Amino acid sequence: MEPKKTFDITSAGLHMLAMALMLCDHIWATLPAPGWFTSVGRVAYPIFAFLLAEGYFHTHNLRHYLGRLLVWALISEIPFNLMYGGSAIYPFHQNVLWTFLLSLLLIALLDRIRSRFAPLLATPLCLGAAALGFLLGYAAMVDYYGVGVLMVLTFYLFHGRTWRDFLGQLVCLYILNVRLLGGLYYGISLFGFQLELVQQGLALLALLPIWLYRGRQGLHSRGFQLFCYAFYPAHMLLLCLAAYLVA
Repeated sequence: MEPKKTFDITSAGLHMLAMALMLCDHIWATLPAPGWFTSVGRVAYPIFAFLLAEGYFHTHNLRHYLGRLLVWALISEIPFNLMYGGSAIYPFHQNVLWTFLLSLLLIALLDRIRSRFAPLLATPLCLGAAALGFLLGYAAMVDYYGVGVLMVLTFYLFHGRTWRDFLGQLVCLYILNVRLLGGLYYGISLFGFQLELVQQGLALLALLPIWLYRGRQGLHSRGFQLFCYAFYPAHMLLLCLAAYLVA
């Protein structure tokens, strides 16, 4: 009897989905586009956060991983500044790869603390390190600020596929996106009741494709890896050019 087949999504599939959703959000930010473009864009960041944590667990060389993030963060800074601030120099907000770099350093620090100290001492040290990462996210003005750092940390701490991990991811993403980030509210009517839906709360929908991931990498090559990194600065430059042409 053949084993029952189940639908899943690969790591490459998650990358492509997150990039498409991010593109929708950035189109809305730079060009005339309907509001739902930025709404669906809310789903992108948690997927990227999950992939970063997943990459940490599977990387063979953490220094190379950090080095790639640093290089592409530097490459992406001017395109991000042009898109976000309208000039090549915009010191008040930094691109998302700096968020990822800070998050990855924090995860490496937490791993070192947990391996070197007994749980009684490691727990408060880890909490202090997480709080420091949260504050640094705001101090450095990285994209998604300290909340973005904690979203990556969520997928590091709740990395398994048990119901406890799924529940932990759901609760943490709700607190981080709805309670801390908040933002625009949509008024909706449901069974005669008037409710308010937080736009950033749509980020929780990212858990659906994330939970469909079962460890398969899918397409994996240096060329695909380069495409994923280069897509970030390249699409921002193209959108800025398009915005200039239609202005």
